[in-house]
Amino acid sequence: MGITFMFMLLATITPFLLIQMNKLTLAIVQSVLLVGMWLYFLEATFNIAPGAFSYLWVFFYLSLFAAEVAYIMYVIYLVKTPAPFSKIVGE
Repeated sequence: MGITFMFMLLATITPFLLIQMNKLTLAIVQSVLLVGMWLYFLEATFNIAPGAFSYLWVFFYLSLFAAEVAYIMYVIYLVKTPAPFSKIVGE
């Protein structure tokens, strides 16, 4: 349960990373998926978990998958974007 919670916290930060990369549409989609993810988590924690392939179940797993893809996109973005101090290091 702890590792799932850690991934959920990382997924919650994902829309801010997408906004930084100027991917506003993906940030909005991820935000909608996050609502479903947290609703599923709260339902599963304090109630009986919703059935497989329900809307909340799909939102939960799509949100985690989209967050991992967004983090890979962010790493690629960081590698491609020149650092502001690279001019100082090169001199």
